[in-house]
Amino acid sequence: MTDPTEQAKALFFEGNALFEAGRLEDAAAQYQAALALVPGRPSILANLGVTQCRLRRWLDAVATLNQVTEADPTQRDAWVALGLSHEALSHWSEAAVALQHGIRLGANTGQLWLSLAMCRMRLQQPDEALQALDQAIAIEPTLAEAWSQRGSLMRDTGRFAEAARSYEQALANGGDETLNRFYLSSVQGGAAPAHPPALYVEALFDEYADDFQSHLVEQLNYQAHNTLLAPLRAGGQRFERVLDLGCGTGLCGRLIQAQAGAVDGVDLSSAMAAQTRASGAYRRVVHGDLLAFLRESTEPVDLVMAADVFIYVGALDAVFEAVRERLQPGACFAFSVELATDGSELKLLPSLRYAHSPAYIDRLAALNGFRVRQSWQAPLREDQQKPVMGLYVLLEPVASA
Repeated sequence: MTDPTEQAKALFFEGNALFEAGRLEDAAAQYQAALALVPGRPSILANLGVTQCRLRRWLDAVATLNQVTEADPTQRDAWVALGLSHEALSHWSEAAVALQHGIRLGANTGQLWLSLAMCRMRLQQPDEALQALDQAIAIEPTLAEAWSQRGSLMRDTGRFAEAARSYEQALANGGDETLNRFYLSSVQGGAAPAHPPALYVEALFDEYADDFQSHLVEQLNYQAHNTLLAPLRAGGQRFERVLDLGCGTGLCGRLIQAQAGAVDGVDLSSAMAAQTRASGAYRRVVHGDLLAFLRESTEPVDLVMAADVFIYVGALDAVFEAVRERLQPGACFAFSVELATDGSELKLLPSLRYAHSPAYIDRLAALNGFRVRQSWQAPLREDQQKPVMGLYVLLEPVASA
């Protein structure tokens, strides 16, 4: 009869060969078969955990690798895979601890220091994050993502000149051209891109979706939806067909629902769109670009609303034109913008939001056949516990001669 230990050893080596050949599912099966013969063997568990990590089975990997690190704390690759698995699960504290163990045991790569820095940033530990980013860059000076993240950390802490230098290094080392030029513009001032990169906005809100409403309303004291729609709700006007641009989690739709026949929404974030659908306040919710959404039909509407949305749109020329094409007589275009206070018509702020001036809004309204029914200034939300002022506007189409 074959010795179970020898059988397990053979299966282990077969698993290693399959792993090296990229056959990860088969490798995992061999490691599991080996463990059935010699349960709890750290070396086999370690390879299984690393394989599960590579297969993106994060929870399985964490369960396996915890056994390894408890049994043998010197297993460097196990600590690294454990850290990366926790990072993928947004377990930032656990990820940071595991990655530090892996680095101390010799996994001293720029990419791992970058992962550690990202965890520190998520944990609101800017000093530790900067140290980790500088370590990543010292080890791998051409690591563009480390330079880009360093720029973002400098931007968030108000060190704009350093942020600009970091973004320039990210670009010089092959970092994403569109994103890093956008980031660079936010800290340099001057002419800004007319629009933010769509992938930036989509990724931002896909990641933010689960906590969006609680964070916005409870922590940032967000009131834009209430403030914008208050005059319309008080007036009691009926809106048979409503479009909600950048609908988020459906806050506006729920507010106007009692006065609306059908509310259709659009959001660039698939995760946000899914939450809006679940609210039950909308007839239809589209995951896509708001301009394409406006242009997909010529059916007239009674109300187009966009609360705290144009901060992530930028130039509004095409939006005003497309909205005007959809509004029937007596309809309303209700929106808010963050106020530009330095004389600029349109400005990209270091927060990566766009601000617009009242003069810019007035000019676009006149060019596109709108008259201002009502406009007023009031806070949109808070930032660093200070109110962010917005301009709220209700426009209506001027009747054609």
